[in-house]
Amino acid sequence: MKKTYLVLLVSVLFSVSMFSQESIENEMQLENFNELKVNMTNLIIFKWFDVAYERTINEEASFGISFLTKIGSDKGDDNAGLDEYRTFSITPYYRHFFSKKYAQGFFVEGFAMIHSGEDEFYNFNDIDPDSSYTYEKYTDLAIGVSTGAKFITKRGFIAEIYLGIGRDMLGQSDIEIVGRGGIALGYRF
Repeated sequence: MKKTYLVLLVSVLFSVSMFSQESIENEMQLENFNELKVNMTNLIIFKWFDVAYERTINEEASFGISFLTKIGSDKGDDNAGLDEYRTFSITPYYRHFFSKKYAQGFFVEGFAMIHSGEDEFYNFNDIDPDSSYTYEKYTDLAIGVSTGAKFITKRGFIAEIYLGIGRDMLGQSDIEIVGRGGIALGYRF
């Protein structure tokens, strides 16, 4: 009889311990995480420093903000790339994930980008060929969508790839379409 009670007691304690371990793991999954990322594609190809902060809301949603600034000047550089005249942008975004893992995997994103830069205009002038280009500053707002995937290791290293497109809403520049995308590396904490 004592053996039966002992086995029953051990079974109950083991069940309670497993249940509490599962509760601790579930509580950890309910934590909100912070992420810091650097878009390496923009840094290498376009000479833009693009850093982002993202916070998870729950297991399938997050919001973040990205800051982009141009490094140096590419005026007159034929290899400056797409959207070469953008010099600064702030991009808040919301992501929805379609995966069983906590805020990772395939996602769709909606964003609003406030961006500024310089439009280049060519003025034909036979007298002074050096003054044939003029630049006008602009600030505009673009609304768009992106899609991509985020991969996270157990220790928090992040690699994500995404691509998106947006349309300027205010018509302040010659740019009607803006792009958003790249390969970003970062850390979740």
